[in-house]
This record gives sequence, C-alpha cells and structure tokens, in this order.
Amino acid sequence: MEGAETAEPHTAEMFRILFVSTSYPQDASDWRGVFMAHISAALARQPEIRLIQWAPPGQTDSRVEIGTTSTDAAWLSRLMRDGGISHRLRTHLVSGVFAAIQLLLRLRSAYLRYPDINLYHINWLQPALPLPANGKPVLVTVLGNDMRLLRLPLMRSLLRRVLRNRRAVLCPNATWMEPQLREEFGDLAEVVPVPFGIDPRWYAIHRDPCRCPCWLVVTRLTADKLGPLFEWSAPLFEEGRRELHLFGPMQEQVAIPPWVRYHGSATPEELARDWFPRAHGLITLSRHAEGRPQVVLEAMAAGLPVVASRIPAHVDLVDALSGCVCGERGEFASAIALLEDDATNRAFGLHARERVRREFGTWDDCAARFIALYRRLTHAG
Repeated sequence: MEGAETAEPHTAEMFRILFVSTSYPQDASDWRGVFMAHISAALARQPEIRLIQWAPPGQTDSRVEIGTTSTDAAWLSRLMRDGGISHRLRTHLVSGVFAAIQLLLRLRSAYLRYPDINLYHINWLQPALPLPANGKPVLVTVLGNDMRLLRLPLMRSLLRRVLRNRRAVLCPNATWMEPQLREEFGDLAEVVPVPFGIDPRWYAIHRDPCRCPCWLVVTRLTADKLGPLFEWSAPLFEEGRRELHLFGPMQEQVAIPPWVRYHGSATPEELARDWFPRAHGLITLSRHAEGRPQVVLEAMAAGLPVVASRIPAHVDLVDALSGCVCGERGEFASAIALLEDDATNRAFGLHARERVRREFGTWDDCAARFIALYRRLTHAG
C-alpha cells in the first residue's frame, strides 16, 4: 500500500500528539470534516498514541483527550455553522479576514497550553502559521484548498518561517500536490504524500444496478463543485431514460433543473445502504480546488465506476480502467454510454475496488502511515 514502506518493526513508544483541525462533524449526520473524525478515531485506536484534539466539538473516540476550551468550542461551532473559514473568506472577505485572525490567535493559545507534547499533527497549512518557535516537530496534512491558499500574498514566506528550525513533514493527501510543495518548501521540510483511508463499509457493498440507469452526484452544492453538470447532463437525462440523483447540502443558491432528482444531504449510511448498490456510477464535474475527493474513493471502494472532470485531483485518481475523465461535453456523453454496458460497468467497478483497496486501504492503514512518520520526526525508530 502507498506509504507502507515507511512502516517497520519498532519498539513501542508512546507519542503525545496535539491533533489540530478547523473542521469536524458535529454528529453522525454532519458531512463537514468527516474524514477528520475518521483519522482522529483511527489514531486514537493505536496503543502508542495519546491524542489531544483541538477541533470543533463533535463525537469523538473515548480515548481522545479534548484540548479545545469551552470558549474555543463555542467559537468554532459558530464558524462551522457559517460554512467554515474558507467559505467565509470566499463569500465575506472582511469578516473572513477578521475570523482568520481570531482563529490564529486561538490556535496560538492552544499550542502554548501543551508544551510537553511530542509533536504537532496539523490539518491544513493555515493552522500552522501561529506555531511557537519551540523546535517541536510538526506534521502538516496538506489538502486541495491549501494550494489556493499558497497564492495569497506573504503566505509562502510566513509558512517558511514557521518550518525553520524544526523537523517538519508536509503530507499532501494526493500526489499531484507534491511537486509544488517540494519546490516551495523542500529545503525546509520533507514532503511525503499520505493517502487517506476508506471505511470498510464501502468495500463490503454488493452492487446490483437497477435496470433504468441510475447515476449519483454527491457534493456540496456550489457553482464550482457542480461545474458543468446540468449543462452537460441535460441532453442525456431530460427524457427520463436514465436518472440523475443529486445529494448534498445547498451551500450556494443553485437552480436545480426539474429532471434532476435532488435529495438534500444524505448520511454515509443512507448512501451505502440505499444508493451505491443500485447505481451505475458516480459523476463529479467539479471545478473546485479538490485534493483527493473522499466521495470518489468511497465510490471506487464500493465498485462504482467514476465519470469525472479533467482537474488534477481526478486525473491523479481515476485511471482508464476505473472510470472516465472528461474535458468536454462529447467525452462526457461517451463515458456515460460506455459505462452503461453491463460487462464494461462490472469490469471497471471491480478494477476500481481492487485499486483503492491496494493503494489506500482503511483508516487504520492511514493511521499506520502517519505513525511511521511520527517515528521519523522524533527519531523513535
């Protein structure tokens, strides 16, 4: 499995980790930051990890120590209700900048409260900015939005200042981000892609696609996330010979055509039980700054072929035997027609499932990849 070569036999040693995330699901029905909850729980299950978590309040593993103060928790809850820091910056720049400054100040206080940790595990680049100059090692998980963040004035210089004089590793969750990170930070930090894992429930799905071709779109509803979905799909779905089912929260006011079957948000349990087994495949025509979309990984683990837009995150993930990457309307129509052939659909789905099982595994596999890097950073193995 990718990253597994770093995991070697070792002497058990306890790592005290401050795990930081600005996004976290409030409960089982919340779609926001679900992958953070999976990473946190998987790390907490490992006997050598003592995890202290600074994040918005939500359901956590009983072994996780909550490091968020009550005032920070209340503030982060309000931020999550507003769509998160990235959404605030995109939609309300002035209040977004003010919120970003508040966030950095709260993070600075959190870092100073835990002087005896072994290392920091920080998710997204921005929360690394207020790290104290204490020489503590840091592992930073880099996601798609971070590549947009690096275009902001002074951001690269500020991050380089933080990374100096400490052991650091930057962990993009997709390989397409690696070259730029090496170019900008490779002299100060190791760059090691670490793929996220996949919940075993998706590997266990048995597919039995319905007779009327059924295609799924699972996304936050924004213009960038939807991309040309309605425009490209209209000629193929308007007549009702196939169905397009759309799931996700309405984050921007988007007009949904009447031929689209919009269901609002759906829990992972509902998707795994009611929709993935009967679908012909997953469609994502996003133009957003994606890292490695978790819903695409889950669809592939469930044996669903994927039809995706031609952006780096999709090109990096969807190969020619597990789905189709499309740059224009004609390619999209051809991909839908190709994958509605039963034999082709089954073959693509089986390849997709075996590929992600081999390369990404489960969340426990992901935790093992991170722990191997913790050892490297602390010279404990």
